[in-house]
Amino acid sequence: MNLEKIMESVEFVKNKVKYIPEIGIILGSGLGDLAEEIEEKICVKYEDIPHMPKSTVAGHAGQFVFGKLEGKDVVMMQGRIHFYEGHPMEVLALPIHIMKYMGIEKLIVTNAAGGVNKEFNPGDLMIITDHINFAFTNPLIGKNDEKIGPRFPDVSNAYDKDLVELAESIGNKLNVNLKKGVYVMMTGPTYETPAEVNMVRILGGDAVGMSTVPDVLVAKHCGLKVLGISCITNMAAGILDQPLCHSEVIETSNKVKSTFTSLVREIIKNI
Repeated sequence: MNLEKIMESVEFVKNKVKYIPEIGIILGSGLGDLAEEIEEKICVKYEDIPHMPKSTVAGHAGQFVFGKLEGKDVVMMQGRIHFYEGHPMEVLALPIHIMKYMGIEKLIVTNAAGGVNKEFNPGDLMIITDHINFAFTNPLIGKNDEKIGPRFPDVSNAYDKDLVELAESIGNKLNVNLKKGVYVMMTGPTYETPAEVNMVRILGGDAVGMSTVPDVLVAKHCGLKVLGISCITNMAAGILDQPLCHSEVIETSNKVKSTFTSLVREIIKNI
């Protein structure tokens, strides 16, 4: 998406919100309740913003929530827009650009994911250390605007090592047994087959999902530092002899909600 369209979206949001957020947080499936804890809250629906579509997924409120949390000015995406909803990748890039041009310097990306690593259990929280892009496309494909970011961005440190260390230390402080691992993005909306999950494990993946990678690629392109956290809401296909369903994702997210909330709040306080 060109800079002119991005700035049209940004100006619309700036007219609704009169302060500069320093941290952005993307809340994945079932994790949106953290936005309810923001003070001095201002909500902006995605569908009201020029060039932004409406979120169509259950468990995603589909709005930016601006306000204060742990004394910091923040903006949260209460739900995200997914590739499988039929949007081109450039549309997935827009909310990241909006948060960037609103002022954020750091981005916390969260998601619900299927556990591929057999040592994981539903309800675990995993710090993302790297990712594999099995969407086989990229939101940065197309003409590049150097005003936004470089033609060939480096993603060797896609998930900022300092933020990973901070999250680990806070997990230890809160007595949360955080996992670490590689997140693999598939397009969805079908859950993966047992053979696909086995392939992901052989290739070094620890968790699998249908989001996050486009967000992170765009964030790195425009100079943001990123921390990624997956909530392992179910074991991926073929590990347990049971079918997968979205209601299980939401149910497990609700069970781990208090731990997730405490962790993210403490990270925000210490950034």
